[in-house]
Amino acid sequence: MYTRFLKPLLERYVNAWTVMVCDVTTSVVSSVIALLVAQLIRSSFGFRFAITWVVGAAVASAIMFLLLRTYRTIVRYSTFQDVGKICLAIIGKEALLAIIAGTFIWNWDAPVTGKELTAMLMFDLVTTICALIAVRIVIMLGFDAIKKRYMQNRPKNQLLIYAGQCDDKAVSLVTRLRTSKHYRIVGFLDYGKRLAGNTLSGLPVYFFTNEKSIEYLHDNLGIDGIIFAHDEDVKQEEERLIIYCQKHGLKTLISPSIDDMADGKPLNTHSIRKIKIEDLLNRPEIKISMREIINNFHGKTILVTGAAGSIGSELCRQLATFGIKELVMFDNAETPLHNVRLEFEQRFPNLKFTPIIGDVRQSNRLDYVFRKFHPQVVFHAAAYKHVPLMEENPCEAVRVNVIGSRNVADKCVEYNVETMVMISTDKAVNPTNIMGCTKRLAEIYVQSLGNALDQNRIKGSTRFVTTRFGNVLGSNGSVIPYFTQQIENGGPVTVTHPEIERFFMTIPEACRLVMEAATLPFKNTIFVFDMGQPVKIRHLAEQMIRLAGFEVDKDISIEYCGLRPGEKLYEEVLADKENTVPTPHERIRVAKVRDYDYNDACMTIDTLDSLSERVNIPEMVITMKHAVPEFKSNNSPYEKFDKIVEEEIAL
Repeated sequence: MYTRFLKPLLERYVNAWTVMVCDVTTSVVSSVIALLVAQLIRSSFGFRFAITWVVGAAVASAIMFLLLRTYRTIVRYSTFQDVGKICLAIIGKEALLAIIAGTFIWNWDAPVTGKELTAMLMFDLVTTICALIAVRIVIMLGFDAIKKRYMQNRPKNQLLIYAGQCDDKAVSLVTRLRTSKHYRIVGFLDYGKRLAGNTLSGLPVYFFTNEKSIEYLHDNLGIDGIIFAHDEDVKQEEERLIIYCQKHGLKTLISPSIDDMADGKPLNTHSIRKIKIEDLLNRPEIKISMREIINNFHGKTILVTGAAGSIGSELCRQLATFGIKELVMFDNAETPLHNVRLEFEQRFPNLKFTPIIGDVRQSNRLDYVFRKFHPQVVFHAAAYKHVPLMEENPCEAVRVNVIGSRNVADKCVEYNVETMVMISTDKAVNPTNIMGCTKRLAEIYVQSLGNALDQNRIKGSTRFVTTRFGNVLGSNGSVIPYFTQQIENGGPVTVTHPEIERFFMTIPEACRLVMEAATLPFKNTIFVFDMGQPVKIRHLAEQMIRLAGFEVDKDISIEYCGLRPGEKLYEEVLADKENTVPTPHERIRVAKVRDYDYNDACMTIDTLDSLSERVNIPEMVITMKHAVPEFKSNNSPYEKFDKIVEEEIAL
């Protein structure tokens, strides 16, 4: 009932000419009241004067209202400026009425003195102004009362669908959410007036041109949020519509992509989510041939190390939808692995999976897993990744990232695993820190082992591939959760340097890249990803503050704390055409790297194994710099070893 009768009343403006007629009528009635009050005080002025007074009031009012365009004001949104225009119009009316009435008195010799006419005009002035203002106040109060009653009885979470691309997916959201108990689609929203006045799927198309348009939709039509059908639309409206919505309390939501619905679940309330910083990543999302990937893994036993981490757990989620035979989850973090297990028991009840507590540093524990499950594909995601922490604990970085990777690779060869995919990092390119160098050493060992297999120096058939990632948005311990916590605590948000920038990808993108690498017809290669343009961390912080509904430097400030040990100001470009070769996928390339002899790699790894176990940090770091000559420490206590190594190499 409320929707049927009150909603049209709230959404439609009164016609301007109707306002004009009402104002003129109110003005004339006020003049009649002034005439009647004057006649009560003294004897009648006569019929001719009364008619002249009333007609003159009507003509004078109409002229002044037309000249000052007071009828063009939306009555229920009247302001002090509008009241000022009304007062000015009535003063003009009284001036014209004085001329008309004065002319009548002069020509007809009416029994009205100048003082009486002046008193009537002043009384009429006050009466008319008060009457017009009173009418507007009554309309405003009435409108607010109706709106309040309507807002209390309307459905919650009324949404508009952003109609930027105006395609089937946007229109289909109407049907998909028709039975939702939480969301109600009431129309579409477009920038500009290209679709104004049209309907889509039986619903009106609203438009916005500025922030006030969004304010009106929220305050007067009861719109609670905007839902986007496409990631591209979100990025397009990042600096406009999304900011408007944040300022006025509207939710900004996004519907899931087809890939996000790969497990076959229909679109529902829980599929709709708020826009996150990942959605504002300023580059096109990588596109992967999911059909080929699914066919490649279907029916196979797959082992994922580091399965409780951000990348490992997302890999497991996507693999769980591919019809695999069995999934083995290997991690040394008890509670995170337990949480992943609970999630998978609920989301994938038909999946055969086994969580195993273990450490890649323990060769015997790995041997048990390979011997029992005989995985056909191994995704090696276990690693220590935090640059400052590894700079302070270099021996543990070597034992996990280097020795652990060697253990996994050796077991893959021993148990005839078809493919091992190792996850590396962009920090392995010209490393400036311990973590980056350990990942480069792991790359060297895995690649040299693969080459030794190809040369029949070692018996085995495993295909080794490596993928180098940039920074992953939202991963455990990354900048996104850190900034989120700082914002929730009221700030400040701390950034190391105003010019620091990084390449970013989302967790799903990273995992698709890993799986795509496993299907490409290459082996013993390092795949890198064309990640587009780098993002300034300062800009990322500003976006997150705005997404949280705050203003930068007003509600939450940004402070700069200086570069951390081993940290670069700018990351290396991974997919530069000068240092890579193309693959069938336009966004994935193969890195040109120096080949290392397998025996040399083994000797280096054995030396690092011994030194790290004895915690001989100086000798260990010097050995790392010899093995990876491009490793130059930055903002680190190990910079002192660079000159020593350079002199030793020169000799």
